[in-house]
Amino acid sequence: MNNIFRSIAGAAALTTFFFAPSAQAGGLDACGDIFVDAGADCELLVEGGCVAECEPLAFNASCAVKGSLSCGGECSIDADIECTTSCQGSCEADCEINPGAFDCRASCEGNCSANCDAQCSGSADGAECRSSCESTCSLECGASCDIEAPQADCVAQCQGCCSGECTASINMDCQIGCQGDLYAECKAELQGGCEVQCEQPEGALFCDGQFIEVGNVDACIDALRDLLDIEFEFEAEGSASISCAVDDDPTRGAPALLGIGLLCLAVTARRRAR
Repeated sequence: MNNIFRSIAGAAALTTFFFAPSAQAGGLDACGDIFVDAGADCELLVEGGCVAECEPLAFNASCAVKGSLSCGGECSIDADIECTTSCQGSCEADCEINPGAFDCRASCEGNCSANCDAQCSGSADGAECRSSCESTCSLECGASCDIEAPQADCVAQCQGCCSGECTASINMDCQIGCQGDLYAECKAELQGGCEVQCEQPEGALFCDGQFIEVGNVDACIDALRDLLDIEFEFEAEGSASISCAVDDDPTRGAPALLGIGLLCLAVTARRRAR
């Protein structure tokens, strides 16, 4: 039986992405709010090679999303006033450099997740801990940055950004501990769903080896493409197409694009015998 492998970035792509190393794409609604790093390698797999990827380690990110929501009621301490006051000043200073380009959620998630390595340095399972940490950042930053203030309003933007970052920080230990008790059951449930999705015509989507549980794969791919300001097309089996975009305007797209020139996406298709 022949399989079709379609790659979005990653090792099989015909070109390489270059991203700002500290930038974070963060949580994406269309991708089940899974935390995706701005430099992630994502691939859409179908059938045999896809099923082989449906293993417990691939479910950390998706289970962390479920866990952060389940643990939200238990881990709900309000942000510390000292933290938010300290954060506000530095945030506004960063924002005022280019108010139109400042993104509350991206800044909040970037600052928050930058502490995840230190947070999880002594953890028995560092991969699960980091996923829980990143998901907690996405949860709190997404909620706090849901504001109607004008893009250039640095005070309002930073109030949301700092509230999310500080709320995540004060609840982090609680979230990581609570989520740790949920991983085993969640991974068992997701394994069956992953294998089923692999057998679907659209296949299953993975970013940095993490399964993305979504009802609409195309919508998630579109969200990833739009966030990174990349265009692509998939033509026919055995063909490949590359589309590149130059982004010279720092006010467009996610902060991950700042300082980045040429971004290209290669979409390849090839047959692999089983």
